[in-house]
Amino acid sequence: MLYPFGMKKRRNKPRNHRGLQTVTLCISTAMVLVLLGLVVMTVLTGQNLSSYMKENLAVTLMLEQDMTESEAQQLCKKLQGRPYIKQLQYVSKEAALKEGIRELGADPTEFVGINPFLSSVELTLKADYANNDSLLWIGKELQAYPKVTEVNYQKELVDTVNRNLAKVSLCLLVLAVLLTFISFSLINNVVRLNIYARRFTIHTMKLVGASWSFIRWPFVRQAMLLGLLASVLSCCVLAGFIYALFVYEPGVATVLTWQVMAVTGGAVFFFGIAITTICTNISVNKFLRMKAGELYKI
Repeated sequence: MLYPFGMKKRRNKPRNHRGLQTVTLCISTAMVLVLLGLVVMTVLTGQNLSSYMKENLAVTLMLEQDMTESEAQQLCKKLQGRPYIKQLQYVSKEAALKEGIRELGADPTEFVGINPFLSSVELTLKADYANNDSLLWIGKELQAYPKVTEVNYQKELVDTVNRNLAKVSLCLLVLAVLLTFISFSLINNVVRLNIYARRFTIHTMKLVGASWSFIRWPFVRQAMLLGLLASVLSCCVLAGFIYALFVYEPGVATVLTWQVMAVTGGAVFFFGIAITTICTNISVNKFLRMKAGELYKI
């Protein structure tokens, strides 16, 4: 058919909405994975913080006045072999005197004529032993060593630290389970919407005799690639967050170790691929089981 001025009829090309849907799905999944990654990182960091606090609880061994330097060094060598000791430091009478002068602002030897301070050994225990039950038998064992007069540790502080850490750990565990469920639900809804838009394509493939596995595989493959891409994006966001955290507070590296970051990254990739794949299987199977009339009712 001819048109005025020799112009041909312009055909409107159908817009490709599938690309926009894929981008939206990828970004939505990445945002959920960022949330999930933060949860994993917080739980692991909390465990490291718990161990760090427990391993900084000090136990002091007071030594007798007449204990010589060589005897103290021998005692330290024996103590280093004990499985519950993480670190120890010998404090001589002279070092204790200097510390006393610094804190008191005066030299007590000028009044009493002798050094009133005793030598001591400062211990820190491994995290598994930093509780009052373990400290009870550890204290008895340490006090059995020759010329150890007293074993001191803050029992109330140990109780308080362990009690508070137990509460924090329980809260983090509940939060992790809850947010994992929420993350799965959110990703499942996003994936289901994407499959819903292609439900008639699935039905058409059924009509031409394609097997369920043949129909399912392109969707699963796309979901795996989508989960991989979303995981990469979320890891980039988490890396930026961690970098900003290190710049703001460098001391956080004590508990936010490279092991925590590696496990967090691995968890993000695992959940990103696994959840999108599982949700895609569930959604595709749902539409595969539907009859033609049911597709118009949803």
